[in-house]
Amino acid sequence: MREIHVNDITQAVADLCIKACVVVAPDIRAYMERIVDEETGVAQQVLRDMLENQDIAIQRKMPICQDTGMAVVFLEIGQDARIVGGNVAEAVHEGVRRGYEEGYLRKSVVADPINRVNTKDNTPAVIHYDIVAGDGVKITVCPKGFGSENMSRLKMFVPADGIAAVEDFVLETVKLADSNACPPIIVGVGVGGTFDYAANMAKRALVRKIGSRHPDEYWAGIEARLLEKINATGIGPAGFGGRTTAMAVHINTYATHIAGLPVAVNIGCHVNRHEEMML
Repeated sequence: MREIHVNDITQAVADLCIKACVVVAPDIRAYMERIVDEETGVAQQVLRDMLENQDIAIQRKMPICQDTGMAVVFLEIGQDARIVGGNVAEAVHEGVRRGYEEGYLRKSVVADPINRVNTKDNTPAVIHYDIVAGDGVKITVCPKGFGSENMSRLKMFVPADGIAAVEDFVLETVKLADSNACPPIIVGVGVGGTFDYAANMAKRALVRKIGSRHPDEYWAGIEARLLEKINATGIGPAGFGGRTTAMAVHINTYATHIAGLPVAVNIGCHVNRHEEMML
């Protein structure tokens, strides 16, 4: 049994919040650098501006985007790890609080969805827990901006609707999002499970590396086909038109009920912020 102190979790979350908001993930950066030469005109210039913005963020240690998001935290806790020194959730919230204060990140969270009073420290975070093999704790922090989050959708299909309806729903969601999701986007899709689990899978799909494929060849083919259809819409970088509307479509799937076919689509913007650390 390996002990992990909550103070280490707090510090890790704080560091990850800052890094995720300032430094774009290497796979996204590499993809955007590659597609610059595939675009022309305004689309090409928009991509160059996006890359320059990323460079400036690193140089000046400033957020890539003014919307530094609501902190979504995935905790994969090893079953042979023992967390000591306090409450795990409180440790995560404190990490978010410190990270957003020390990193001069915008505080965007309100305590009540209707009364709209700002909490002034970007807490609470949204925390997802998984118990996994091992004696460590993997922390993934995803500061989720709501330009893209607001464009996400979920629908409860029936099995008779089939894969055509699923694909049409994903494509329709992207078209409705248009420029609001800050393309080129990452499209996370969850198919199966229950109402809540489909959304969870769609969110998790956003942290897969660009170029990764669903382990089932059937679904890997659907990912490729949807990416082609989405890029054929011509929405393009920032909605100004072009060949690249999405960098990737990532589908996660799970078993479901005989009467159900839940489908969720969660969209990530062109920086799709996320950082991870293993304790």
